[in-house]
Amino acid sequence: MRILIAVIAAAMGSTMLAQTTIAPTTESVGEVRGATVGPYNVVNEFETGYRFDTVGGQIDRYRSDVNFGSGVRVLSTRLGMYSKQGTARWFDELVITTQGLGSDPYESASLRIQRNKLYRYDLNWRLDRYYNPALTIANGLHRMDTERRMQDHDLTLFPQSHARLFLGYSRNAQDGPALSTVQLFDNRGDEFPLMTDVRRMRNEYRLGGDVTFAGMRLTLMRGWESFKEDTTYLQDQANVGANPADNTTLTSFRRGEPYHGTSPYWRANISTESRGWFAVTGRVAYTSGRRAFLFDESALGTDRFAAALNRQILVAGTGSRPATVGNLTLSLFPTSRLTVTNHTSFQNTRMNGNAGWGVLDNATLSFTLIDFQLLDIRTISNTTEVNYRATKWLGLVSGYHFASRRIESRQATQLGGSSGALAGTQTNQLHAGMAGLRLQPLKPLIVTLDGEVGRADNPFLPVSERNYHALGARVQFKQKTLLLSVAARSNYNNNSVSPALYSSRSRNYSADASWAPVAWFSFDAGYSKQHLDTISGLAYFAASQLVDKDLSLYISNIHAGNAAVRFGILKRVDLFAGYSLVKDTGDGRLTATGADTGVSLPAFAAAQTFPLRYVSPFGRISVRLNSKLRWNAGYQHYGYHEEFFARQNYRAHTGYVSLLWAF
Repeated sequence: MRILIAVIAAAMGSTMLAQTTIAPTTESVGEVRGATVGPYNVVNEFETGYRFDTVGGQIDRYRSDVNFGSGVRVLSTRLGMYSKQGTARWFDELVITTQGLGSDPYESASLRIQRNKLYRYDLNWRLDRYYNPALTIANGLHRMDTERRMQDHDLTLFPQSHARLFLGYSRNAQDGPALSTVQLFDNRGDEFPLMTDVRRMRNEYRLGGDVTFAGMRLTLMRGWESFKEDTTYLQDQANVGANPADNTTLTSFRRGEPYHGTSPYWRANISTESRGWFAVTGRVAYTSGRRAFLFDESALGTDRFAAALNRQILVAGTGSRPATVGNLTLSLFPTSRLTVTNHTSFQNTRMNGNAGWGVLDNATLSFTLIDFQLLDIRTISNTTEVNYRATKWLGLVSGYHFASRRIESRQATQLGGSSGALAGTQTNQLHAGMAGLRLQPLKPLIVTLDGEVGRADNPFLPVSERNYHALGARVQFKQKTLLLSVAARSNYNNNSVSPALYSSRSRNYSADASWAPVAWFSFDAGYSKQHLDTISGLAYFAASQLVDKDLSLYISNIHAGNAAVRFGILKRVDLFAGYSLVKDTGDGRLTATGADTGVSLPAFAAAQTFPLRYVSPFGRISVRLNSKLRWNAGYQHYGYHEEFFARQNYRAHTGYVSLLWAF
């Protein structure tokens, strides 16, 4: 799992790099030290302008990836007021920032106000317009066009004292229309579209404080969190489904699934400053989660044999989900060159309650019931790491990691007049060792090498780590304003857990460079390659026969590159240009066949590689009209091209013009 997360995170980072926007403008206006207004020093910047865009190809995919449209925008604002003496009457610092106001897909605003030694208040507000057409799923019948509004409020009383008080509130709400599908009335039935009204809400209240004494800091936090999911589904017209040729039809459908819960929690943290030879940090958190839910579904139609069906499904239950997390870190410093760190963590999550899943066929009055009773997950881990600086140019590190995880589940089943219980417990232990070194043969040159080997005796999932090893290396050269670095990392995992075989190999390579020889010129560039191949067992039905001896081989080769240059002309004109590229070449095939991958079914073989290309050149010019005014213009192109599903390809031209000013 650690390998998979690392690869996904790296791939997402490269993709986001390709979507870096050129607005708002990064240059500044006004006096660097600000202007004097009464007892305050004031710094302010406001950028207003107009965005434009033209899109060719699949506009829905563009909206899902970029979603910038045309119109007047407040691209960014910043207002800062700072008390010159630090003893103003109402506040000593006031900072307000905004970005993208006026229908940008991602808007934000923040406020910080404080008076020294008395209070500090922080407000953060964000609005995300999320549009996802999911074109390749269910013939475009999965769509979502929602807004998510998030806000955080934090008040600190006596922020510079040894005893502080915290109060906080957070809210996260999502709503809007969506389109989904449901399969009826068995696993060989048809797909039907459903209109959805998404409604989700989360609220959190916090109260706590910390105190510093005798070189230690103790923090205690009490919180109350509530969550509501009230999404509904409705189909009130007759529908023949995605396959009009079959006998499965839907006359009406209704589904309500409210899900409400509360999670009151406690958090505590204690830490000590280094007292010459040791330091201690400990944390513990406990959440007493409670949930209540209802799943009420009714469907009226005909099955694949044209028989009339009137089916009801009811799932209801209440339960608790207590969770405890704790960790303790002890650091020892026997000498100035030696550091020994031991980290122990514990996590336990239990889900207890009474949840019943029932299906009633109104025509035959047959009834099936499954009761869920318990799911318990407990993890204990310990890591010891030793760092030793042998000389000024050589450092060594080694460590050992142990983890033990147990999963226990229990449910009761009832089918007709018979009943039974299904319970299971599974444990898994992981042992891993690591070692590394840091070399600095020359002052500007640093070389780091590291490796890790792990063995798990009973991993839970086919994709979990079992027999794995990881190797990494990094070389960095820094001389004045020149920075060069190269890195490589590999992760190999072999896992033969039944019922499927699984192994994965990933290799990442990267190189980065930055150079700013003079004040008016700078250059940045980077390149990375991420290779991933996985092989696992496949089981599926074809022509009413079970096929359970096929293999799935997935191959990805992601190349990501970027370059940007910035230079100024006569201290009045600033130019910025760049180019970014993300490209997955797969394994070089434009099409896949069963012979290439060992998969018998060509439809599965075609999904073993996904070659695509995403490019984005951009440029910006900023002209300083006077000390308080700049004129800006920028252009950015987005080009998305899939070789396996060309219907999603698009190319977009976006840009903006704006004025950046200060008063």
